[in-house]
Amino acid sequence: MTVWLNGTIVPPGAARISVLDHGLTTGDGVFEALKIIRGVPFALTRHLTRLRASADGLGLPEPDTDRIRAGVAEVLADAGHPGEGRIRITVTAGEAALGSERGDSGLTTVIVLGPPRDASPTADVVTFPHPRNERAALAGVKTTSYAENVVALAHARQRHATEAIFGNLAGNLCEGTGTNVFLVSGGRLVTPPLSAGCLAGVTRGLVIQWAGAAEEDLPLIALAGADEAFLTGTSRGVQPIRAVDGAELPAVPGPVTAKAAEIYAERAAQNPDP
Repeated sequence: MTVWLNGTIVPPGAARISVLDHGLTTGDGVFEALKIIRGVPFALTRHLTRLRASADGLGLPEPDTDRIRAGVAEVLADAGHPGEGRIRITVTAGEAALGSERGDSGLTTVIVLGPPRDASPTADVVTFPHPRNERAALAGVKTTSYAENVVALAHARQRHATEAIFGNLAGNLCEGTGTNVFLVSGGRLVTPPLSAGCLAGVTRGLVIQWAGAAEEDLPLIALAGADEAFLTGTSRGVQPIRAVDGAELPAVPGPVTAKAAEIYAERAAQNPDP
């Protein structure tokens, strides 16, 4: 593991932030996680664009993405340009007094390089009984306030599933704890629109662009009735869903899912920063 903290490479055991950092005390921060493929950070520009958008949505000052891009290069160089891996970029509001009000110490920025996470060939998912609020102030913003996702994923694990799926207040399909959801019905590939409250996933956007998926509101129950379905995410790529709430889908992977996975893998291999 390699750590870059506010512009300096530091040993992981020596990396320190203040106990008063607002990201620690209130979850006041944003982050991105991306894959390293053959020594290159995949879709780094898209991730940095979303990092800026998340900071804006949270009301944080704009992160210095040129500095962060250079930091990513420093981390990879220090680690000897590993062929595969994962990078997490975290930006918090910095040190502040206890409470919700921010301080004026400036942003805390951390880049961590770790080993890759291998995804299983398929996923079993369960629907989570508590909905996302698609009208919330931070709907679709990738913040470090991840406790709701932690609870939902624990709910899934207790039921021998690997991902929990949220509906929204309208009763429509939204997203997973760290994934976007696509389904096939009547031969059409469909995913919820951003107005449903889901995160604008980088992999989601590439699959829409490359595989021609439509964005439409779908009732949450449509997932269990789909001909085929899959999850998308940085670590998973395109991952077929095998079962929803214990009921197996008809095709795993189905032909549309298999084609989307093939297209994504080929295009990602051709262009490391699409």
